[in-house]
Amino acid sequence: MAAVEWAAADARRRRLSLRIVHVCEQWSHGMDTSKYCAGALETAAGKARDVSRDVQVSTEMSAGNVVESLIGESVSAESLVLGSRGMGGFSGLLLGSVGLAVAGHAVGPVVIVRGLVARHDRVVVGDDGSEGSQLAMAYALQQARARHARLHVVYAWRTPVFSPSWPAYSPLLEDSFHEEARAARARVVPWREANPDVVIMDEQVRDHPVAALIEAAATADLVVVGSRGLGGFSSAVLGSVSHGVLHHVACPVAVVRPRGEPE
Repeated sequence: MAAVEWAAADARRRRLSLRIVHVCEQWSHGMDTSKYCAGALETAAGKARDVSRDVQVSTEMSAGNVVESLIGESVSAESLVLGSRGMGGFSGLLLGSVGLAVAGHAVGPVVIVRGLVARHDRVVVGDDGSEGSQLAMAYALQQARARHARLHVVYAWRTPVFSPSWPAYSPLLEDSFHEEARAARARVVPWREANPDVVIMDEQVRDHPVAALIEAAATADLVVVGSRGLGGFSSAVLGSVSHGVLHHVACPVAVVRPRGEPE
């Protein structure tokens, strides 16, 4: 229901229609679950209409594999929004297997929503200079504009690991960080000039990107990351940063993947 409410509000802000999909899987012993699935879908649609009465809401009940069905839905969707029931053996792992698989293989943005969503009027986006982070930046700007929120661009530089003689490299590391930070600031300038209606802040820190984004997410409405995964049917398709953020950030997270064929 948290995902339904988030998607309905997002559709209202960005003047989109909302399609709610429920994939009805058969339980054990061949039980007919169609009545339960229809009820769940009706409840979700009612919640969406309560949240955003001016949004056109449609529903679809399908059968089959949940992950494959949702990845297929992503092809024609502006965004795909999922809830998360991640339990995990490790207390910090918040994303379930369905969310992880869909986020890793769907087309376009996938948003994972957990529980109640606080409002801070701030969208956070991770930047590493890659094509994926540029796509994330464009999506984050859309979200910030629709919310009348500030956009906070975070670039994190992870200190390379050297031998025990690393103190000899300290001046070089200092220079490298400042050079990378200057480049990161320069990347934000065109976005700021092209979008004067959005307040864009940028920050460059020495930290692991996941740790930096987790810290920034504490007061964010949404965290947006790109994906530099190399493909193939494994969770590594997400890339280590988006994978880590999805598992450990409690606010809604959007993973923006390139448009094209689902993997």
